[in-house]
Amino acid sequence: MIGCGCKVCRSADPRDKRLRSSVFVEYGGLKILVDAGPDFRTQMLRAGIRHIDAILLTHNHKDHTGGLDDVRAFNYIERAPIRIYCEKYVEDSLRQEYSYAFAEHRYPGVPEWQITNIDQRPFTVSENIPEQKLVWVDGKGYDKIPVSEEEWAKEHHPEEAWKGTYRPKQVEVIPIRGRHFMLPVLGYRFGNIAYLTDMNYIPETEFTKLEGLDHFIINCVRRGKHLSHFSLEEAVAVARKVGARHSWLTHLSHQLPRYEDLCRELPEDIRPAYDGLTIESVRRQ
Repeated sequence: MIGCGCKVCRSADPRDKRLRSSVFVEYGGLKILVDAGPDFRTQMLRAGIRHIDAILLTHNHKDHTGGLDDVRAFNYIERAPIRIYCEKYVEDSLRQEYSYAFAEHRYPGVPEWQITNIDQRPFTVSENIPEQKLVWVDGKGYDKIPVSEEEWAKEHHPEEAWKGTYRPKQVEVIPIRGRHFMLPVLGYRFGNIAYLTDMNYIPETEFTKLEGLDHFIINCVRRGKHLSHFSLEEAVAVARKVGARHSWLTHLSHQLPRYEDLCRELPEDIRPAYDGLTIESVRRQ
């Protein structure tokens, strides 16, 4: 926290450097980001991320959407808009906060997004193949040139295209409805991993979507009741109810102990997540 001198904020342990919550998922051959907060640029550079097929937004708060302007780097390098999947109210918020990205006459180089509205129903995320390729022209901005799937495959998947084996990758994602105080938010299940942030209530009907998980990630900001997030005690109780093989606490604030101290308090199958943590799911047949 800016200006704070507590033990967590002064800790030299890199696992105590708690930036805004986000997760990068490699699933079914696709690279999917959940949320792009104000630390998006730092997180992408630190992790060496060079490609994103889609960004899934959980809700419209700035600590989860404040870095979306920086997708312009991916637009320029990959010559394609970034696919964003979100609820309609989240898109409406983006149109207000990033009005320059939706203007009729846009400043050259503003971020290029392709938005798809979702709800609580499972949806398909596809490989990011644009209908129009972005070609940068200095002093003008992007020319948008129609491109076929075949042309895109020859450029980006030349070996598969030459063999005639190229098929665009697709995966199913299952949204999990929750509530962030009074705000409806979505978490997401990718195969045997589920990621839920910024919730303090999950309807009973949603727990069937969380059965049989290898890894369950849930938000937790402090001990004791919080207006819009699960407390440490509540997060552990939800994790126990879900019953995943491993559970991870994310969205930790400096009001919770340092990583090593918090580990000593928690059961072996529930751990604090930390920036840069990598987990892998082994699908059970």
